[in-house]
Amino acid sequence: MDRERSARQLRLIGETVEIASAVGAEVWLRGGWAVDFFIGEVTREHVDIDWFAWAQDASALTAGLLRSGFEPLSGPPADQQLDFRKQGVESSFALLAKDRVGRVVVAGGPWAGQVWPAGMLDASAGRIGTLRCRIISPRAQIEIKQMMPVWVPGRPRRMKDTEDISQLEAALREQDTGPA
Repeated sequence: MDRERSARQLRLIGETVEIASAVGAEVWLRGGWAVDFFIGEVTREHVDIDWFAWAQDASALTAGLLRSGFEPLSGPPADQQLDFRKQGVESSFALLAKDRVGRVVVAGGPWAGQVWPAGMLDASAGRIGTLRCRIISPRAQIEIKQMMPVWVPGRPRRMKDTEDISQLEAALREQDTGPA
């Protein structure tokens, strides 16, 4: 594992949390870093940092990130996801909205209005060392990792997703049973 890259990514996670707080935006880690923050340690190498944020906060969050040296990248439709790079690390913000009955949904793009797993944003903050960050719920993370190849036909099931699911399930079992 490239410890220098992991340390740089952790610094960028902390910086992003500070920026979001300063501009009044809520952000949640998703993907592999959410797994690690739930478990409490870096478990594997990460290519990027994946986040969720409210679409209504996108302008303020973008302005804060740009002021802090993040560079915008092209990618999915801007009403669906915002992509940035800093210090060679990509950060992607999938945008969320609520539907008319209050469910969390995809904010834009071809899947606009599709419902995310119930309770996805209800998890306690995760932690690695002294760095704390909001994360999506482990059960929602498992569902997303299991269902992504179904929701997006042609996207293969990835080994890292299978490993993340196994680690989350083991951590949840341990949490449910407590120390012996």
